[in-house]
Amino acid sequence: MDALDHNMDVIADYYGDRHSKLRGHSKNHKSPALALRQIQRGGTIGGVCAAKVAEAEVMVEGGVASVFVTSEVVAPPKIARLCALADHAEILVACENEANAHDLSQVAASQGVNLGVVIEQETGLLRCGVHEVEPGLALARLIDSLPGLSLKGVMSHQMMSEPSSDREDRATEAHRLIQPVLDLREAMIAAGLPVEIVSTGETWSYDIAGDMPEVTEIQGGSYLVMETSYEYIEDFQLAGKVLTSIISVPRQGTAIGDAGARAVGGMKGLPRVEGRPGVEAVNMDTDRTVFQVAEGAELAVGDQVMLLPGQQDAMVSRWDRFIGIRDGMVEAVWDIEARGCHN
Repeated sequence: MDALDHNMDVIADYYGDRHSKLRGHSKNHKSPALALRQIQRGGTIGGVCAAKVAEAEVMVEGGVASVFVTSEVVAPPKIARLCALADHAEILVACENEANAHDLSQVAASQGVNLGVVIEQETGLLRCGVHEVEPGLALARLIDSLPGLSLKGVMSHQMMSEPSSDREDRATEAHRLIQPVLDLREAMIAAGLPVEIVSTGETWSYDIAGDMPEVTEIQGGSYLVMETSYEYIEDFQLAGKVLTSIISVPRQGTAIGDAGARAVGGMKGLPRVEGRPGVEAVNMDTDRTVFQVAEGAELAVGDQVMLLPGQQDAMVSRWDRFIGIRDGMVEAVWDIEARGCHN
């Protein structure tokens, strides 16, 4: 809980007096209770991002007033579910092509709701998004003309190719990657189109994108629970951990824990062991982790080991609830209601 509150306070303090605000990504924690705690702590836009319609449904049902689905939604049943949410909260969605814009418009108009649409600009991940200004501008003009849709602005998503704790390195990379979305924004404004939202940035660029005058909101998510692969961002602390018990010591120098990939995930490698020098996770299957134990760092059956995940999204999605611990005592229990929301 101390680490969680610290991470929220960093964001609240940084964005408190800035023009840009955080729109926390709920795919990282999947809990409306945590989303509302983030919002109440300060420094946010008053809403969240979601990766899927199903996550957005959970966030709206949990009381979040504004949800931005940052992935394109193209299947007709999912578009219908997305539009149904617009009766209960502000709903924004990413868009990259004209056919999808027409489909969104048709369903929104038929349901008598309004969807906010944000054009996604591809900025290095080679995933979704328009690649050039002109196609983006043509798409913006179309969206602005369609019933049931409100053109809200532009967005992008990017990762640092070579992680660095040096702020100058992070700033150089952030400006390089975010510039294309700013170019599209400028072209839209020159064409007389509305650009209320410029949504970009990540945990690794929270303190850089947040100072860009054109950027209105930052899609930071990893900062909250954190993971070892993001430790180069030294402003935040690791809050999300998995407790495992030693169930076997089959030989000298080896111990077996009862939490494996099903509990921790393994998308970014093996977890790290907290607070036990000389103990290292060296292998992991579905339900077991094998620890290498150096001489002098003994582990016995029944001992407990805290694991720090390399990637948090996969870890969080494996659990039903967070147990909030402060000073060795349980302070809070929060359901992870959006876990497994893939559809």
